[in-house]
Parts: sequence; C-alpha cells; structure tokens
Amino acid sequence: MPGRGARAFRRALHADGADRSGLAALTWAVMLNYATDATMAVALANTLFFSAATGESKGKVALYLLITVAPFAVIAPVIGPALDRVQRGRRIALALSCLGQGLLSVVMALHFDDWLLYPAALGTMVLSKSFTVLKAAVSPRVLPAGVTLVKTNARLTVFGLAASGVFGALAAGFAAVFNSPGALWFTAALCVVDAVLCLKIPSWVEVTEGEVPTSLRADPAKTRQPMGRQLVVTLWGNGMLRVLTGFLTLFAAFVIKAQTEHNASAVQQVLLLGVVGAAAGAGNFVGNGIGARTHFGKPDQVVISCLAGALGMTVLAAVLPGVPTVALLALVAAVCSALAKVSLDATIQDDLPEESRASGFGRSETILQFGWVLGGAIGVLLPAEYWIGFTAIGVVIGIGLAQTVMTHRGRSLIPGFGGNRSVRPDAITRRDRRQESDTVQRPPMSPGREGG
Repeated sequence: MPGRGARAFRRALHADGADRSGLAALTWAVMLNYATDATMAVALANTLFFSAATGESKGKVALYLLITVAPFAVIAPVIGPALDRVQRGRRIALALSCLGQGLLSVVMALHFDDWLLYPAALGTMVLSKSFTVLKAAVSPRVLPAGVTLVKTNARLTVFGLAASGVFGALAAGFAAVFNSPGALWFTAALCVVDAVLCLKIPSWVEVTEGEVPTSLRADPAKTRQPMGRQLVVTLWGNGMLRVLTGFLTLFAAFVIKAQTEHNASAVQQVLLLGVVGAAAGAGNFVGNGIGARTHFGKPDQVVISCLAGALGMTVLAAVLPGVPTVALLALVAAVCSALAKVSLDATIQDDLPEESRASGFGRSETILQFGWVLGGAIGVLLPAEYWIGFTAIGVVIGIGLAQTVMTHRGRSLIPGFGGNRSVRPDAITRRDRRQESDTVQRPPMSPGREGG
C-alpha cells in the first residue's frame, strides 16, 4: 500500500510533463511552504486560543494582532510592488524567505513566553507572504506545454492543502509531546528543507527580460500595463471573499469557545472548531477540483455569483446561529473563494499580455493577503456573539458586493478604484517599453540634424 501510494503521488506530481517543465520542483517547494504555515498555526493556536480562559485568550490574540497583523497590514501592500522589481535571483529569494522563517521559528521556540515572540511572528508572516508573491511570479515560467495557468495554480493549491493537512497533524503530535516550542522546532526543520527545494527549481525561472509590470491605475505610466475592468472586478470579488475567510478563521475560534465554555470541555471545543476547519478544507478541495476541470466563459460573473452566494450564507449564519451553520458557511465560503481564485487566474491569463502575467499574479496575491488580514482583524475586534459578528461582516461583504457590481458596470463607490476604464486595455509590448525607454534616455535631436 505505501509503495502504491508513493507511485500514484509521483504520477500526479509529474503529470502533463511537470517534471520536465520545472513545475514538479516548484510543487515540492510550495507543498513545504503550506506545511510550514500549517505547523506554525498549530504552534501559535495552542497557546493563543486554548491555553487560557476565554477573556485572557482573546486579550492575548488582540495583543498578537496589534503587534503583528497591524504592522503587516501596512507592509502587505508594499511587498508585491517591491518583489515585482526582483529581476534576478528569484530562486535565491524564495530560499532566503524559507531560511528566514526557519531562523525566526527558532527565535520563537526559545522566547515563547516573552515579548520576542511577537516581532518574530511578524517577520515570519512577512516572509511567508513574500514566498507566496514570489511563487505567483515564478509559476508562469514553469508551465508544461498545453497546461493553463488556471490548472497549474489549482494543482499547486491542492498539493499544498494535502501537505498542510499531513504536516499539521504531525505538528499537533509534536505540540502534544513537547508543547508549542516542539512544533516550532519542527517548523524550523521544514523551512530548511524547503530552502533546499527552492534552489532545485530550474534556472530558467530567472529569465525575466522583457517583463512589463502591471498597475492598478487606469492611466499608469507608459512603461506599465494597466489592469482592465474585468480584472479589477475579479480582484474586488476575490478580496472580499478573502475578508470573509480571514474573519471566519479567527472569529469562529472565539465564538465557539465563548458559547460552549460552560457546557463543553476544552477537548470538545477543539473538536467543534475542527469541524469548522474540516468543512473549510473540504470546500477548498472541492472548489479547486471544480475549477481545474471547468472552463468559465465569463469569470467576472462567476466571481460576482460566488460573492453573492457567500453573502447569502453569511446572512443565514446571523439569523440561525450555531456551530452547524458556521461549518456550512465555512464550506460555502471556501468553495466560493476557490472558484473565484480560479476565475481570477483565468482573467489574468486572458486579459494581460504574456510579459505582464507574472507581475499580475504577484500584485493580485498581495491584494488577497491584505484582504485576509483585514478580515482576521475584524474577527478579533468584534464581540464573540454569533449575530453581532455575522451581521457586521455581512454588512462589509454587502458593501464589497455593491462595489464589485458597480465596477462591472463601469462605475465605483470609491473614486479611482472602480471600473471607469477599458474592459481589456491594449497590451504594452516589449517593443513599446523599449521605445519609451529610448525616448527617455536619448537626448532630443537639434532641429538642424533632424532632417538628415
């Protein structure tokens, strides 16, 4: 059985020529990155959520977010544009981000009960999201022949989720035997292995000559490729769905613990939260599986439909509170988020020229990460009452849905961030960029020489 399982995994990993294109090597690195995120979550959740009484636990998480998430919310919009300028050494940058996470995991393991935990956690978050942005920029360079970016990204996500489940369970075992620092030492070891795997990605991912960076502005500089209305629609929809999933991740832990504190043991509380987490994981698998096998002719409308469906389930969770409703919302939100992400990938592939796709993926990942951080912060700040939390996030998602629909129609609630732009702007080619560069660098000719 183990031998057959290993052969089946190898076939899936190398399918469609992924071993020759370099996608298999990138998949290994992405799997270990998902695994380190999962093991880190297990280590921190053990102390932040379940080691204290409800009020104390929420205070600890609020402090954690104040020192880590708040600065990260400021840093997150800067990560994408900064990494967008990395023209050489992307494999080394990926490896360094992994080694940095490993080093900070050691710091957290040694200082788990003092203030150094928080800046180390902030650094880990920044490096993890940097890996995600760099991965998005590298992915278009390792596509097998005949395989789309949509299918590739869905495949990376499915492999990553499988790895996070396996290694998250192992980290839980380390935490049970050696407490949270044990899980952090395990995380550090995985980070070192991941750094080695990053360096095994083929060298052709470094070839970035001729890339044209993207811009969210409707009228950017002539050397940047503007994003069209359809792409901005999918970005708004995906960003709001990430706000919802980030909210659920933290709010569900608090509300389940607060509502079951007097009639359930700590183990039962963890099991109830595990039901919600399992529903979200299953929804992610289902959504990515559907997205990898389905062609959406109008991805912007798919995103709007997903956001509307998630909003409907949020309203139901506010009206009918309880763990079953939260689990159902987690399932629906995960499916909708996965389908919306697949639609975003398809839009980037169709609406941006080849030389701008890597930049487009990097910028979009930054926006999605920022949305998750915003949702998580809302989940901590609100009272642990079902109807209050889901009513509040429902209002936020409703406003986001209105903005997404108005952007689709060419208008906007927020000036400058909507759809007052071309549906698909003309591509800025490499030749256009070179000509613009020549115009800037070369001095103008004198009138006497212009005629020959």
